[in-house]
Amino acid sequence: MILFQQLINGLMLGATYSLVAIGYTLIFGVLGLLHFAHGEVLMAGAFMGLYIILWSGLPLYITLPLTMIATGILGLIVQFFAIRPIKKDYHLAPLLSTIGVTIILQHLAIKIFGGYGTRFPDAISTKIYKFGALTISSDSLLIFGIAVMLMLVLYFFIAKTKVGRAMRAVAESHLTAGFLGVNVDRIVLITFGVASALAGAAGVLVGIAFHTITPFMGLTFALKGLVVMLLGGLGNVVGAMIGGLILGLAEVSSVVLIPSEINLQDVFAFGIMILILIFKPEGLFGTRVSKR
Repeated sequence: MILFQQLINGLMLGATYSLVAIGYTLIFGVLGLLHFAHGEVLMAGAFMGLYIILWSGLPLYITLPLTMIATGILGLIVQFFAIRPIKKDYHLAPLLSTIGVTIILQHLAIKIFGGYGTRFPDAISTKIYKFGALTISSDSLLIFGIAVMLMLVLYFFIAKTKVGRAMRAVAESHLTAGFLGVNVDRIVLITFGVASALAGAAGVLVGIAFHTITPFMGLTFALKGLVVMLLGGLGNVVGAMIGGLILGLAEVSSVVLIPSEINLQDVFAFGIMILILIFKPEGLFGTRVSKR
């Protein structure tokens, strides 16, 4: 029964990982870039959500979209000033630029908010639902529900809309998409905005789940998002969705199956990453990124 309880917790955690990994996947699929500052955008979203709630007292259903808009704009700024001007001939330059953005955002957060943990306010009144020996909190249901809803909306956006089709075309080939009339620079900008908005939503959900946020939280979730992206397959959005749930379930199951005074969740997560890179480097669901 303890295992079933942990599996429920794993779904909540995994759904958050999925949102982070989807952002990674979108940017990697369209631009072929590992956006290391993506975790810091999540951290920025957590603090934005915190202060929107504290200063305005707005409910979560308004705070979350406002945070997503704010982090989406942050993503556009990062792409426009830190990535777009860099010459494409130097393949490592954009990667190094995102590392620089990571350091800048983290130190700005430390300067503004301090280097200690900050309590995230209760966005909703917490209720506990009991199903026999299982207990589920309203926070867990809310986090899982919001994450799944955002993933479904994104899937519909990519699969059914004109912009989504253009994103898929750019992911296949910038040159061919340009010949077909797609404004590649515009699509790359939109991709950064959408990915960053999802990271902002994930930041708010992390705050609700753990009740504490810090300027250093971005690195942890950035690395977990990278693991999930590798697990699901590079450029595979559906793989990222499912891979996040798998990693969340695996992490919490490890706590039950391997009792220890030391937290082994990170060891388990990065052990999975190493195994994937050795035995199935294309990911469980295969890569969908073509060579340019």
